[in-house]
Amino acid sequence: MKLKYLLAASSASLAAAALMPSAAHAQSTGSVEFEEGEVIIVSGARYRSVGGVLVPDTPKAKQELDEEIIRRQRPGQTVNDIVNLVPGVSFQNNDPWGSSGGGFTIRGFGADRVSQTLDGLPLNDSGNYALYTNQMVDSEVLSSVNVNMGSTDVDSPTASASGGTINIRTRTPSDELKLTATISAGNVFAEGNSANSNYMRGFIMVDSGDFTGMGTKAFLSASYTQYSVPYNPYGQIKKQQYNGRLWQDIGGNGDFISVGFHYNQNRNNFAGSERLSDLLGYYDGTFTKAERFDVYEGSSGQFAYPCTIPAGQVIGGGGVNGTSERYDDRNGCGAPFYRRYNPSNTGNIRGSSRFTLTEGLILTVDPSFQFVKANGGGPDDMREAFFRSGGVNYTGAFNGGYYFGRDLNGDGDLLDRLAGNDPSNTKTRRWGLVSNLIYNINADHRIRFAYTWDRARHRQTGQLGALYPNGEPVSVFPINDPLLDVNGVEVNKRDRLSYAILHQVSGEYRGKFGPLTAVLGLRAPFFTRKLNQNCYTTSINGFVDCPAPGQDLTAYEAANPNYAPPQSREYKYDKLLPNIGLTYDFTGGLSAFASFTQGLSVPGTDPLYDSLYLPDSDFARPVPETTDSFDAGLRFRQGTVTAQVSAWYTRYNDRLASAFDPDANNGDGATVYRNLGRVDKWGLDGSVAWRPTSNTLLYVFGSINKSEIKEDVQAGATTFLATAGKSESGSPNYSFGARGQVEFGGLQLGTQVKRTGKRWVDDVNTIRVPAYTLVDFDARYDIAEFPTGGNVAVQLNITNLFDQYYIGFFGGSLSGESFAQIGAPRAGSISLIIGY
Repeated sequence: MKLKYLLAASSASLAAAALMPSAAHAQSTGSVEFEEGEVIIVSGARYRSVGGVLVPDTPKAKQELDEEIIRRQRPGQTVNDIVNLVPGVSFQNNDPWGSSGGGFTIRGFGADRVSQTLDGLPLNDSGNYALYTNQMVDSEVLSSVNVNMGSTDVDSPTASASGGTINIRTRTPSDELKLTATISAGNVFAEGNSANSNYMRGFIMVDSGDFTGMGTKAFLSASYTQYSVPYNPYGQIKKQQYNGRLWQDIGGNGDFISVGFHYNQNRNNFAGSERLSDLLGYYDGTFTKAERFDVYEGSSGQFAYPCTIPAGQVIGGGGVNGTSERYDDRNGCGAPFYRRYNPSNTGNIRGSSRFTLTEGLILTVDPSFQFVKANGGGPDDMREAFFRSGGVNYTGAFNGGYYFGRDLNGDGDLLDRLAGNDPSNTKTRRWGLVSNLIYNINADHRIRFAYTWDRARHRQTGQLGALYPNGEPVSVFPINDPLLDVNGVEVNKRDRLSYAILHQVSGEYRGKFGPLTAVLGLRAPFFTRKLNQNCYTTSINGFVDCPAPGQDLTAYEAANPNYAPPQSREYKYDKLLPNIGLTYDFTGGLSAFASFTQGLSVPGTDPLYDSLYLPDSDFARPVPETTDSFDAGLRFRQGTVTAQVSAWYTRYNDRLASAFDPDANNGDGATVYRNLGRVDKWGLDGSVAWRPTSNTLLYVFGSINKSEIKEDVQAGATTFLATAGKSESGSPNYSFGARGQVEFGGLQLGTQVKRTGKRWVDDVNTIRVPAYTLVDFDARYDIAEFPTGGNVAVQLNITNLFDQYYIGFFGGSLSGESFAQIGAPRAGSISLIIGY
């Protein structure tokens, strides 16, 4: 076979890359089109990334990573781990492979305050804005990912982006017939690990090429991943994913229509988490690095497996009439936390289009639809008896117990409490539209008007299922075939329906005045939350009773007059959000930039449902969080160097959290979801990417993050938490890192390192988690050219090369102890790569 040596070709390929179009660095088609003028022309060619790193010349602090650096990472790794190479981002992965989830912050803001999009489609949960990093698109399908630090685009389809945005762009189908494939195998090679992770992943993608001769092209891809969860002696990950995109060029002026789809199916056990105080024991010698794999007692003692539930405690398993059988949902077979499942089926359809209406007038339209079916939970006991209230028998969920009023195991009595599964089920149907009308006034001035619509139907239920005798759930989705009560009706632990509706109009002007470019934007979101609670809220903490439908509840209501009955409530939020900035181009590739943006984060559904216990008053209607963000910095982009440094300040207003309010509950005081006041955040972000020679690369990046809480937080009628003057918890005070690459013919070697600073556990700043350093290594050898393009290559990836013990992600808290993951151990994988 013909060997391909890259050293000789690298200068030519670098020159060719410089002539390629600039990568998209925005989220929607409209933003991509409108920001097209931000690229710099260097020696007659459009500016390209250096080693996969690009800093767009915008008024905002942005950074982009493209395919060159993405494909150096482990194939199949979650994109959020790759983004950890961007200054200001701190991501902790729950395992080395990327399919167990993880958590991150950007400039100290958590994932629920950062909008993440895929080709403009919002990925955050429509209810609580959570982001599930194990459900991201396969890395081979990515074109680029960019981070807006502390800001959004004016057409962003989000109600919670006070901390910035992560915009993921998928690739355009190739003009030529092409095959791309990856086969990976790996394992955990860490001190103390005796289990076999058996990481296996396969990926295949086929590009049709232009099959009509008129710009019609498509790609389809599929992948399957399976491995055992580190630290979890029982857990397994099984994941399948499918992606595709159909593209049609229209004319020769850049117009097109495109439709993409994505489907992801995860079947995974919980990765597991522990009390931070226990995990900190490593640092004081309580346990060794090797003993981190013994956190869960999996093969002996009370949580031993294989195991068997006694027949009388199994639904349909029989039993002894007159004997009360009781399943132990804390210590019985199947009860350990690490045996719980967190399955998900997610998918979306994404449209994008560009139409030139007349000379200088462009319309872009991006419609979308997505669905989610997911749950999380574990074992519980299913009670055959009725629940008695006010002298009347009821079925349903009451006081944390599930009552069916029928013989579940077939022993002829109603005395038993049997083994079952009670996950919290969520089904979401979400429609969206982002449209832009762009007018080029002349070569130096352009304007756009945008309309954004997002409507999510968020259905949350709690259907119950049975366990097999070995402790496994009969179905990880009890919603498909739930247990029924004596009347043939579902028993639910929760039953609620919400709608999240966004209508947003925005406008933006961009004008060039010699070396000065000014941007003036305004975003006007109008957000509505419609809540429908079908259960009785029994406390201010949001606990509920859910009687099964079809029963006369007169006696129940009379016996519980303080419970809030089923009800509906509507919340509306709107605000004008300016988006202003400028850039100034000096000679020689140097430019300065500055911006001011305002952000908004409206309350999520969980705390709003909790507040239904209270009368519809100001206490039950906290105002949204807002941010005032200022950025200023310098960029240098010329030839083989790209660099950026920025100073930033964010005034974070009306921070939302659960805290005591002395005026709530008719003046008796209560802990409610409320606005806690102001936090100031500030810091520095910087990066430099440099190619000293055509076959070497050095990339250095770093951040300093500071924060100050302005007020003490009330914890009781007369007690306060001493938070004033303290730092926010959960995010590091600094981070810095580097990546180096070198090529020797067909051999390419790379190493990247990142140091993550200390993190406070709580806002009172009582405990601080130590800093840690992770080193990754990658090596690739190109064996031969592949007939349909690209190469046949072998790639080695080793993560956490020195097997550093560290504490993974935790969200922080006002006070008290948090739970956290153990940081991912050292792991290695080898991949056979075909086609790139």
